[in-house]
Amino acid sequence: MNEETPMVREDGTYPVADLVKDTITVSVVQTRVRGVNGENPEPDLKANLQYMLECMDAAQGYGGRSDLLLFHEFPITGFSLWTREQHHRLAIEVPGPETEAIAEKARQYGCYVAFGTYAKDADWPGHILHLMLMIGPDGELAARHWKQRNVRGMFPGGEQYTTAVYDVLDRFVEMYGQDAVIPVARTGIGNIALSAVQFEPELFRCMAFKGAEIICRVATGGFEYEDMRLTSYHNSLYTLICNNSVSTHDRNPGFLEDTAYGGPGRSAIFGPRGVELAKAGAFETQRSATIPIAEFRRKHRIPDLHMSLYRPVLDQYRERYDPNGYAESIPQSRLDAYKQFVERSRWTHYW
Repeated sequence: MNEETPMVREDGTYPVADLVKDTITVSVVQTRVRGVNGENPEPDLKANLQYMLECMDAAQGYGGRSDLLLFHEFPITGFSLWTREQHHRLAIEVPGPETEAIAEKARQYGCYVAFGTYAKDADWPGHILHLMLMIGPDGELAARHWKQRNVRGMFPGGEQYTTAVYDVLDRFVEMYGQDAVIPVARTGIGNIALSAVQFEPELFRCMAFKGAEIICRVATGGFEYEDMRLTSYHNSLYTLICNNSVSTHDRNPGFLEDTAYGGPGRSAIFGPRGVELAKAGAFETQRSATIPIAEFRRKHRIPDLHMSLYRPVLDQYRERYDPNGYAESIPQSRLDAYKQFVERSRWTHYW
């Protein structure tokens, strides 16, 4: 997008691509999460990838085909308590053998496949990226969306050292443009935004302003159900949330199966006004819903927000900590990230 092109239209409409069909079927594919061995990740990466491909076959094998399959946050790498060196080594490259294998399946079934992953990029040496990817039915990468920000205060005495957009904001905008900070992919099945962010409704409101019709959200280990439902309720669009399932054999190393953040399962699909269209239990499963995307688009407009009421307050708000913290110095451990966060925080930390 030309940086002179407005990101939000004044007339309530939004840019789109032509739809390939009037009605689509979307699915959340709730599968196990298994952190790879940090000392020797390659065998586990291959096993996790193969398992994901098998789950794609299962999801498309019965009950009709889906136009979009959404997997959880880390189906390939899993999540575990690695050292940073291990973490960087196991992060995949995009494109790479994993995305190529998924692309082959996407072509086979003529569908979009979305999922989260840790990744590394030659343009960002030393950084571990947290990405949401979507591969199209042509096998091409349809979306590569960085996680916009990491939640802070979740791990006592430690913070995430993975790099989100906020951590390198100025350089990110310089390289990719302002529009890429909160991107929306305009596809033949609708305008789709992807995110692993939780507890920040302003992000999803901005996606809606930019024309998102379907927001694909992911989690691992748990999420707040109402956080997901209210994304649809407040923005009058479709929201998919995919979480990991219970591990029916061995639990993910380093983590209890049930957590304070909701635990496994409960993946769901919501329609406009927060109507629950589908919901999973705790075990591996697929849940699907039909979206009349053409009819929805004819009537849909971006949110009606009375910004003049709120802008004076928002203009005075200062973030808890400024962006670009990882631009010059990448934390080398969770403790290092925690120390940097405490030093940069405007607020008194409470843990």
